[in-house]
Amino acid sequence: MKLVIQIPCFNEEQTLPLVFEKMPERIEGIDCIEYQVIDDGSTDRTVEVAKQLGVHHIVQVSGKNRRWLGRAFKRGIDNALALGADIVVNTDGDNQYPSERIADLVRPIVDGYADVVIGDRDPSHFKGFSKAKQFLQKLGSATVGFLTGQPVKDAVSGFRAYSRSALLRIHVMTNYTYTVDTLMQAHQKGLEVVWLPISPNEKTRESRLITSSVSKVRKSGLTILRLSTMHSPAKTFAVLSALFALPALGLLGRFGYFYLFVPAEADGHIQSVVVGGVLLVIAFQLLFLGIIGDLLAVNRALIEDLLTRTRKLELQAGGEASAQQRNEDIRLVSNQQ
Repeated sequence: MKLVIQIPCFNEEQTLPLVFEKMPERIEGIDCIEYQVIDDGSTDRTVEVAKQLGVHHIVQVSGKNRRWLGRAFKRGIDNALALGADIVVNTDGDNQYPSERIADLVRPIVDGYADVVIGDRDPSHFKGFSKAKQFLQKLGSATVGFLTGQPVKDAVSGFRAYSRSALLRIHVMTNYTYTVDTLMQAHQKGLEVVWLPISPNEKTRESRLITSSVSKVRKSGLTILRLSTMHSPAKTFAVLSALFALPALGLLGRFGYFYLFVPAEADGHIQSVVVGGVLLVIAFQLLFLGIIGDLLAVNRALIEDLLTRTRKLELQAGGEASAQQRNEDIRLVSNQQ
């Protein structure tokens, strides 16, 4: 069984050595461990440091760094699968996550009772987060849990292990980040998700992906809304519909009360009928969009199934080509001798 440990990096020359200080060299049940760095446009010595640390594979993300963690994750996963990885572990280059827990992270997959394992930092109680960040993390995880119908403890934790079969079925849809996207897809596709309690390391720097709490709320909120309309359209639009339907019914009920019991004052509340009627129309439109979205989701599931089959065939063909090339190299060496 082959494990690829991948580390997305952007200017991590100072912190990358810390990540490797407690990196496992052997794990029971794993035959081969390889390290992979995804360089997302670093302008420092990150690549040189990675080579000095013995990193086997360095994946360069072309173009200017835009703090698109999802883009870097996708590039790394594609390369890891092409390398024949049976398990891929993702950790961060800022040494936030404990490398010594990687063996525990992959254990549920090695033992065959998990497809995805996520490190749970217990963000609502983690002292390294401010009170505001603790609340936002808890709210975000609760929202994702509501949308997926599954318990979610730390929705944005980047310390994760994925089985090969899970990665073949998961298709990242956003460039901004991959954490919520892959988690929602895992639950939607019936993959077994296991949570591993961890204690993060001390902070080495501020987040480059999130510059402020306002930015976090805006970006994370829009990302969750976008993903929820893709993965859980019926539930999402039903909730949005209810947000308009409830005040609409309240306003219409208010007018109905005056019309039935205080008819002399009913004419003075005709605006309640107008506003309530508009809100009710919007509610029905949103509900209708949810039905359409749910029907489209069925088609998307079929397309994703075809994409999964295509990826398997491509990887299989690539593996056969690599094996053929290795045999050619061996024959050439033998003839030269």
